[in-house]
Amino acid sequence: MLERQCGIRAGGLRQALRLRCRAEVASGALWRFQLCSGQIHAVPKHRASPEGWKLEKQNRQHEHTAHTGPHAAHAPLDRRLALIMQPDHLALLGEGLSGIERETLRVEDNGALALTPHPRALGSALTNEEITTDYSESLLEFITPPQRDAADVIARLDEIHQFAYRKLGTELLWSDSMPPALPPEAVIPIADYGTSHIGKLKHVYRRGLALRYGKPMQCIAGIHYNFSLAEPLWTLLREHEGATQSARDYQSARYVALIRNFRRYSWLLMYLFGASPVLHAEFLRGREHGLDAFDEGTLGLPYATSLRMSDLGYQNSAQSEVSPCYDCLPSYIDALTQAVSQPHPAYEALGTQRDGEWIQLSTNLLQIENEFYATIRPKRVTYSGERPVQALSRRGVQYVEVRCIDIDPFQPVGIDVDTARFIDAFLLFCALEDSPSCSDAENRENRDNFAHVVKEGRKPGLVLHRGGEAITLFDWAETLLDRIDRTAAAFDLQRGGAHYAHTMALQRAKVQDVSLTPSARVMVALEPLRGTTGGAFQAFALAQSQRHAQTLRDMPLDARVVEHFEALARKSLDAQAELERTQVGDFDAFVADYLAGTLGAATA
Repeated sequence: MLERQCGIRAGGLRQALRLRCRAEVASGALWRFQLCSGQIHAVPKHRASPEGWKLEKQNRQHEHTAHTGPHAAHAPLDRRLALIMQPDHLALLGEGLSGIERETLRVEDNGALALTPHPRALGSALTNEEITTDYSESLLEFITPPQRDAADVIARLDEIHQFAYRKLGTELLWSDSMPPALPPEAVIPIADYGTSHIGKLKHVYRRGLALRYGKPMQCIAGIHYNFSLAEPLWTLLREHEGATQSARDYQSARYVALIRNFRRYSWLLMYLFGASPVLHAEFLRGREHGLDAFDEGTLGLPYATSLRMSDLGYQNSAQSEVSPCYDCLPSYIDALTQAVSQPHPAYEALGTQRDGEWIQLSTNLLQIENEFYATIRPKRVTYSGERPVQALSRRGVQYVEVRCIDIDPFQPVGIDVDTARFIDAFLLFCALEDSPSCSDAENRENRDNFAHVVKEGRKPGLVLHRGGEAITLFDWAETLLDRIDRTAAAFDLQRGGAHYAHTMALQRAKVQDVSLTPSARVMVALEPLRGTTGGAFQAFALAQSQRHAQTLRDMPLDARVVEHFEALARKSLDAQAELERTQVGDFDAFVADYLAGTLGAATA
């Protein structure tokens, strides 16, 4: 059962509602109540007993005291690391998993968007586990299986790219997060997944995205980084800290705590790895933007790090109404459940069908939970027909998905192993560091810091705010890197060698010398191309795409790897054909059942 949101604003009624909460719990009612970011939430009692709720409150008070006292931020991280780094426990650190999803547009050899169908030689975009499409038929997505070592993740990503290039003919993989010059919106192809109900649902969802946000925004590409710690490691921490929550609830709470810290500190990732300081002028055709003209075809900002992650990239005013509370998993689920069931007038005016054709799955604020754009998400692998919030509610958080990493245009596969290792160390830091609940003021501060860094992160002397106090980006970055050094050292101790120390040195050098950041390197590379026909951005990204294509085509690929991907392609095509052959029932009813959350009930 999903948690329910009462929808009661907690202004002057806070005290009365607290008294009511106590009365409900004492009377053995089926629901308990919690105050979260100014709202009262009703949560089924089976998810946490009154004793567990009391312990959770005590734990938060303890965390807040630790966070605000002398040397507060250091104690939880140091204590947890000391436990993990004991000889009997260290192996658990090596059992965590990571993986990458890399999006990339297919383009013609002249940089124009490829309008060809998804290559059949790459298999079915619906059922291939490693090669699929995202929004557009032209937007490939490469998915590595989870691995225990970042080097293995990058190696597998290399192999997927090499195989793809053997099937793409003269087409290229676009090397940048921001798209090239795009054709008229009507021409940009939406991804096609065949005639099965689930395939049609995925297509209609994307039609809805086009209707709501426009197709150009959906052609932005990025790196998604998946990360988990081994469940026995969470068990170790739970037992050491004396938590009485169930193992599932403790693990979920710690992942949500990781997310809170990520939101506090993710501006650092934007400084270190942001690589989209400019974009093609046509991308913002007809929109107010406030960017500077680098040349006729290129817009940007002089100190920007990631316009992709700014309000000029992924943005929509309607989604500003969705503001999940990250104090606990139930409140996060509440917010998304509300958003997928709350009608939105502008979308209601459009309807779900036009001339007998589906144009969006629903007229609610979100069609499905995945429509909500966030820099990081709590995740749980879903069963067939199951919605993401159902999986989270039933089985808890399994891993997190980081969604704010730009494609590095200087890397053939868009990311390198040093970046992956730093993200590992950064996320381990976020998981183990003290993570008190965020006030509304701190949430605003976190958003403002992130927004400043993506638009002016390389500005000399840039000032951010931490706990209401001004601090320079440089000083705060140095402090954070000192802390992340400790989690990097733990990885090196567990794996042997000094690979993580090396990546830490690389990132520290970027803080000391801004010219080493990817965004600064892009600006330097653009300068000699200023005034090029079509613009410097288009010329630079095309040249990088051609260079990387040559590199990947020239790399030898083991015959067994080729056979693996070819077998995967054949298997996926057969699986799609079987889905379509055995499809029964009406698509309209299928959509209704999916939105009602009843399709996955049998496997819950």
